Amino acid sequence: MRYRQHIEFSSAAHGLIGGTSVSRRVVIAGLTALVATGFATRVRADDMSSEMILNDPDAPVGGNPQGDVTIVSFFDYNCPFCKSTVQPLNAVLSSDGNIRHVYKDWPILTQSSVFGAKLALAAKFSNRYEDAYGALMAIDGHRVPEERMREALAGAGFDMAQLAGEANRRDAEITTLLQRNNAQAEGLGLRGTPVFLIGQFLVAAALDEDGFRQVVKDAREAA
Repeated sequence: MRYRQHIEFSSAAHGLIGGTSVSRRVVIAGLTALVATGFATRVRADDMSSEMILNDPDAPVGGNPQGDVTIVSFFDYNCPFCKSTVQPLNAVLSSDGNIRHVYKDWPILTQSSVFGAKLALAAKFSNRYEDAYGALMAIDGHRVPEERMREALAGAGFDMAQLAGEANRRDAEITTLLQRNNAQAEGLGLRGTPVFLIGQFLVAAALDEDGFRQVVKDAREAA
């Protein structure tokens, strides 16, 4: 599979094999705009460890928490390629039943990406992260305004005043998590979104259902 790369978490992975993803040029432009928000800042060396990439206690986890294969997803709510992977990945998680899914919000494309990520992560504290993730990923487009994100979350049954209040109260810990996610992505040499770490494989492409199943199969065989 041309779009995947075998990695060892003990060292950074650079030179990703090509696939369908948002380009590094776009990522750099987005990060430049986000530095002012305090998002792209230095973090501790420990935050770059394989343990924190796979088992960050603050990162949302879906699928089967005890699964024999872990998929780590790096994504942005303004990335159309990320959005195209939601249905096929959910189908594989549901039918397989033995995959652990770690969500890495990596809001690098626009200011509204950070806005959406913070609201979604605030929903985690009421055990509704995946509801928020699903609502935001279902919005068409790649430059989604904040108001459209609010509407989507309200449509998913969120009390927006309550959710915004939670995001404000938890802002420091949410921002710290986003900083860790960014540092991990940069340390792995990620060039854009989406990227999936599936077992020992790094995939920089918008996989379809068959693609996810194949890499999961290969990851199990390589374990």
